[in-house]
Amino acid sequence: MNDMSAVPAVESGVPEPADPADAADLACLSGVMVVDHPLVQHKVTLVRSEDTTTDNFRRLVREISQLLTYEATRDLAMETIAIRTPIAATQSRVLSGKKLCLVSILRAGNGFIDGMLDLLPAARVGHIGLYRDPETLEPIEYYFKMPEDIQERMVIVVDPMLATGNSAIAALNRLKEAGVTTMKYVCLIASRPGLRALRAAHPDVGIVTAAIDDTLNEHGYIVPGLGDAGDRLYGTR
Repeated sequence: MNDMSAVPAVESGVPEPADPADAADLACLSGVMVVDHPLVQHKVTLVRSEDTTTDNFRRLVREISQLLTYEATRDLAMETIAIRTPIAATQSRVLSGKKLCLVSILRAGNGFIDGMLDLLPAARVGHIGLYRDPETLEPIEYYFKMPEDIQERMVIVVDPMLATGNSAIAALNRLKEAGVTTMKYVCLIASRPGLRALRAAHPDVGIVTAAIDDTLNEHGYIVPGLGDAGDRLYGTR
């Protein structure tokens, strides 16, 4: 079970809502961390803009992924070891336990991985290939490759966009079937419907995001969102 103590409520400090629907909405978002640091929000605005070029979009996503990783790993386990500085012997803290595994939901998730590996160079990397049926919006798996000891590792699942939540739910289901017990989910922009769906399906998985948008359009895209993250990362449209 995940330690959710480091994942504060997205609406913390807000008065209790009078509308029961609003109260239920806040309950669904209780395990969501929105990283509202000014640098993150500035970069999110730039990636949203249709005027941002492919090279700048790719660079900004990489930079945002690093900043989100900082928050997503805030509660990693640590231990104290003995070292010697050039001046004296001392006790100092390092990460303990097995290295993390970063899991990319293909293809757009790969845009997050390089930036995260800059901070976590020893992390293992897994991939889940899912595409969304254009009619039903349901995910269809076409690839699954993980480290052999994935069940022994903390896993951070990454995908820039959490829209309907269907792909995220399918990915987390698959990882739990593989024996994973400790996970977080990191995205750049989440829709409110997608967050509700993901929290309902996997309330034990903490979510870290840079922004929450309210709605989806009839094609399942986040509004206002930023368009298709994969196409914008790889210049395919």
